[in-house]
Amino acid sequence: RRCPEEYLLKLELKRYANNTVKTYVIFFEKFINYYKNQDLYTLNETHIRAFIQKMITQRKSNSYINQAINAIKFYYEMVLGMPNRFYEPERPRKEFKLPTVISKEEVLSLIGQTHNLKHRCIVQLLYSSGLRRSELINLKLTDIDSKRMLIRVEGAKGNKDRFTLLSQTVLDNLRLYYKIWKPKCYLFEGKNGGRYSGASVLKVVKTAALQAGIKQKVSPHTLRHSFATHLLEAGTDLRQI
Repeated sequence: RRCPEEYLLKLELKRYANNTVKTYVIFFEKFINYYKNQDLYTLNETHIRAFIQKMITQRKSNSYINQAINAIKFYYEMVLGMPNRFYEPERPRKEFKLPTVISKEEVLSLIGQTHNLKHRCIVQLLYSSGLRRSELINLKLTDIDSKRMLIRVEGAKGNKDRFTLLSQTVLDNLRLYYKIWKPKCYLFEGKNGGRYSGASVLKVVKTAALQAGIKQKVSPHTLRHSFATHLLEAGTDLRQI
């Protein structure tokens, strides 16, 4: 069963971020297909708790379960208008895990292993600007403000816009990259145009980290955490970070 039209419409009206919409739809479809032979209106709190219990027995993470709960609550509370009456689940305790951070030397080594200029610009931007992977692939040529040395990030997490730092070294490499690759709309584009894929960005980072001999698991988000940590270690005010 596919997600009900009224669910999709409410998400659109609420103007949720694209990633949030995808997550909600995926988890709500998991729920309604768990009870695919029953009408949605016959499902009650008992059914929802049983679905959550099933995820617990499958050893799904707390984050995974909480996302499922949010998607289900959205339907009953926002779409059907039943807040605080139909369903108030016991949420799993929020896990607190320290983020993976690599040293400045490891970052430099990782960048040094990106022999393709496009890949080098990608890794440098993830680190020096603290960008999320989704933010990076959504960057457009017009988002690079070389006069103010800033990068405009539109529709980031929580549908918020912000500015982040643009390094002079990265800007110099971006200018060389532009002359060679000549992207038309997005800063990083695939072979057939359009946005560069998130999977490709992940592959670039993991390959460079492997070649650099970094033992820890490194992802694009690792570079974002490292960016913030290194600023903090350099004495930058936490509120500014």
